[in-house]
Amino acid sequence: MGTVKAVAVISSSTHNNLKGSIHFIQHTPPAAPGGVSVTHVKGRICGLTPGLHAFHIHALGDTTNGCNSTGPHFNPLNKDHGSPIDDERHAGDLGNIVAGSDGVAEISITDRQIPLSGEHSILGRAVVVHADPDDLGRGGHELSKTTGNAGARVGCGIIGLQSSV
Repeated sequence: MGTVKAVAVISSSTHNNLKGSIHFIQHTPPAAPGGVSVTHVKGRICGLTPGLHAFHIHALGDTTNGCNSTGPHFNPLNKDHGSPIDDERHAGDLGNIVAGSDGVAEISITDRQIPLSGEHSILGRAVVVHADPDDLGRGGHELSKTTGNAGARVGCGIIGLQSSV
């Protein structure tokens, strides 16, 4: 059994006061039939407008054009967009985070589709925070099944291995 840690430092090219960090911790289970790794996502983002904001893993760790160059949602199994609890969802669909009246979102998520190792690792990809809520694929909008109609990308960071010290 081992632990892999990663971190993404969140910033914005359009919102100067938006910043934060997201930590990913994967505890690898002992080799056993059906053993599935779970990744814990914890962090804090400041400078958001109060309310719900879509929170996704995007396919590319490319921020050469700000958050717009991070590509589509991470979707290695070619599924439709959905909620984190749905069977039909992109691996990168992590739902919504909530910013309080102070503009701060405290994040604590556990997920089984975003490993830090193996074939579908999220290392080198990007975390993206959107301006609007994710409709979780249920909004009836033309973008519901691809992006959750989540609006502009207001902050992002590349997921990289974190030191164990």
